Amino acid sequence: MAITMIDKDNPVPLYHQLSMILLSQIKEQKYHPGDMIPTENELQSLYQLSRTTVRQAISVLVQDGWLTRVKGKGTFVARHKIRQDFANRIESYNDQILREGMLPSTKILELKVIPASGDIAEKLKLHAGAAVIHIERLRFADSDPVVIVDTYLPFDKCSYVMDRNLEEESLYSILNSDSKTAVVYIRRTIEAIPADEYDSKKLELQEGAPVHYFKSIGFNSNNEPIEYSFARYRGDRNSFEVVVVSK
Repeated sequence: MAITMIDKDNPVPLYHQLSMILLSQIKEQKYHPGDMIPTENELQSLYQLSRTTVRQAISVLVQDGWLTRVKGKGTFVARHKIRQDFANRIESYNDQILREGMLPSTKILELKVIPASGDIAEKLKLHAGAAVIHIERLRFADSDPVVIVDTYLPFDKCSYVMDRNLEEESLYSILNSDSKTAVVYIRRTIEAIPADEYDSKKLELQEGAPVHYFKSIGFNSNNEPIEYSFARYRGDRNSFEVVVVSK
C-alpha cells in the first residue's frame, strides 16, 4: 500500500518522508511515465510543508532518476531507462530491446553508396574515395526514438546488404550470413556530448541535452574492419552496463 501521510513526530526528515510518498505513488502507478506530478505549491498545501522541504524531496527523486524537471512546464515522472550491455557483447539492437521487454523498430533515414572520406577510409583500411555503404537508422523502443546510428561498410565486401530489408532484419545477422563479413569482435569508445539541432529533432529531446556517443569498429575473423559506426543514444532513456573482471 502506498505511503500517504507525513508524520511530523517521526525523526525521519520531512523531505525524505515526502520523497518516499511520491516514490510509493509512482511505484503503485498513481503516476505513470510522462505524467506531471502536483506542483510545488500543491504539494506544500497538501502536506503542509515548506517550499524548501518540497523542493528537497523532489530533488532527491530527480537525482535518483525517478523524476525529471522540464523548465517552464513542471516535474514529470521519468521514463524507464533501457539497460544496455552491448559494451560487453556483440548483440543486435533488436535483441537488446526485446530482452528489456520492449518492442524494437527501425526507420531507415539513408541507404546509399558514397565515396569514403579520409576518416572513414582510414578506419575501414580503404583508400580515400573508395565506395562505402552508408546506412543511417533511427531506432525505437515501444515507438519512442532511442538512438541514431550511422554505419559505413566497405562496398566491395558488403554490396549484398543493399538488397536486404534493414527495417526488418538485423544488420549483424545479415553480415554474419557470410564468413568474410561476420563481425567477431568490436572496438568501441564512448563519450558524452550535447544533443545538436539534428539530434534534438530526431530523438525528440531538447537541444543541448546529454547524448551517449559511441564509435565502433567491427572486425571479421581475419582482423579486417567490416563496420564503422557512430551511435548517438538519448541520455535520458539509456544506461550502460560494463562488467569488469580481474585477470
